[in-house]
Amino acid sequence: LEQGIMELFQEEGYTYSSGETIQKEASDVLLRDDLMLYLKSQYPDLSDLELKRVILKLTAHTGLSLYGENARIMRLISSKPNIHIRPIDFECVSNNIFRIVNQLEVVGIERRIPDGVVYINGLPVVVLEFKSAVKESATIRNAYTQLTVRYRRDIPELFRYNAFVVISDGVNSKYGSLFAPYDYFYAWRKVHPDEAPREGV
Repeated sequence: LEQGIMELFQEEGYTYSSGETIQKEASDVLLRDDLMLYLKSQYPDLSDLELKRVILKLTAHTGLSLYGENARIMRLISSKPNIHIRPIDFECVSNNIFRIVNQLEVVGIERRIPDGVVYINGLPVVVLEFKSAVKESATIRNAYTQLTVRYRRDIPELFRYNAFVVISDGVNSKYGSLFAPYDYFYAWRKVHPDEAPREGV
């Protein structure tokens, strides 16, 4: 299932990387090379020092709760800031660097290895967790708990940049906010807008 999902992302133009090939500190959740490459290509007039200040603003801790930090960073990513630096280009999507990474080790309070992380310009915006549809004991509800309880507790840094999380067993897929109850997760029932919704929960 996991490898199949990685292949689907590649078909959509994402660069695939296995977590073990990523060169970074285990506690760092950003792909700083991708982030710097994007910023340099979009803002060639800025000096390296100015670009580092932009990254510092994205990585600075304010003492807020994880929810507060997530809301602050989402505002930085999605709003037009006063300094006119956009960490993600929403107007010309092809300017962004899209990467899907599986089995990426992240060390926080504990060591955790999410099944998949979607990066845009080095920012981890989506975390995916998969369970096997053939194991009765491993449901997507278990994947929800793994993300929203264990991962949220043990590697909160990863979720500062998170737009949403995805849980799937290959048959049923849902997505929602890390901070939402399970009942508020939305089922993916179709891929293309003109498709009829499929069954699934």
